[in-house]
Amino acid sequence: MHAHHHALGVALSLRPSRPVMLLRPHAAEAAARYFVRHFPGRSFYAVKANPDALLLRHLWAGGIRQFDVASLAEARLVRGLLPQSELAFMHPVKAEEAIHEAYHRLGVRIFALDSPEELAKIVRATARADGTPAGDLALCVRLRVSSAHSKLSLGAKFGIGVAEAPALLMAARQVADTLGICFHVGSQAMSPQAYADALAYVRAAIVASGVTVDVIDVGGGFPSRYPGLEPPPLGAYFAVIERGFEALPVSYSAELWCEPGRALAADFAGLLVRVEKRRGHELFINDGAYGSLFDAAHLGWRYPVRLVRPEPSTAPLAEFTLWGPTCDDMDHMKGPFPLPADVGPGDYLEFGQIGAYGQAMRTDFNGFGEHEVAIVADPPLASLIPVEAAEAAAAATRLSA
Repeated sequence: MHAHHHALGVALSLRPSRPVMLLRPHAAEAAARYFVRHFPGRSFYAVKANPDALLLRHLWAGGIRQFDVASLAEARLVRGLLPQSELAFMHPVKAEEAIHEAYHRLGVRIFALDSPEELAKIVRATARADGTPAGDLALCVRLRVSSAHSKLSLGAKFGIGVAEAPALLMAARQVADTLGICFHVGSQAMSPQAYADALAYVRAAIVASGVTVDVIDVGGGFPSRYPGLEPPPLGAYFAVIERGFEALPVSYSAELWCEPGRALAADFAGLLVRVEKRRGHELFINDGAYGSLFDAAHLGWRYPVRLVRPEPSTAPLAEFTLWGPTCDDMDHMKGPFPLPADVGPGDYLEFGQIGAYGQAMRTDFNGFGEHEVAIVADPPLASLIPVEAAEAAAAATRLSA
């Protein structure tokens, strides 16, 4: 794997014809340390955001010990890489065979559910050989909450309504050693109010059910920084969550959990691409909708971007749209992406914040999935992680190198 100080070093030394994933392990450690030190509870990394093995190891180095897995493959991956980790199988609809392997072979004890049918599956799949029910389950009932404050809704597919939740909570309480309530406010929550509103739903469900709740899991949704999407500091989210949690009628020893994905992974990776053609204010590049820029194409996400040249351009900024390398018209990133007006074929561009979902969503469509990988040591293009945390993590990485 190549190692350079920054994207320019990669471009000059490799002159790559394929996209290059620029990995920043120090940035991942900074994000991990920040959550470990400042979130008022335990942080489970949502592996679906990016299952890269290097990222997982550096999150561990930064203090993350718990991982939210959405599939058996993710559970196997994390258990193999980090055998001492604690896994939570938080997909609310799982194959019974997956539950069985997760519990009996991979040591998973935490499971999410949002229906009586899923509860019955979990009870059957985790039973002992003699049919005796498991006595060490931590069951989190997923509540449906609003995604009004988030850029991407996650409120339609999963979650039980507040009116229906009491019966499921009471049934889960009968078989759970630890009972929790979890929710997801949606991806890229732009206001801490999202969590305050969700915790109000949690309160209503607890009061209506009358059960003792041991865990409140506020899920993911913690944001990162993108052009046009400038959320408040992460500390503001933590403060609202802590106040809301402390006001809930839960067990005196209840724990607070969260499942950050984007916020822990975004800074980990950037993307170096080459401009192959210019047509007016359209640039044809060698990665796109079927590669690491899926969200830019399908969700209109505007990643931070900069021109990578030995000498900075003096041209004024202009707005560009981008075309990816495949022959599909859907391989289009509308943007707009501000770049120097003299950008053209042969130039390199760096996109930031690709660590969240960009790496995970790559495909080989049209044979354009091949890419190179390099480690770079400079700061990410944009970040919500406070500078002092990033600098401390970078220093720790250098000392251990």
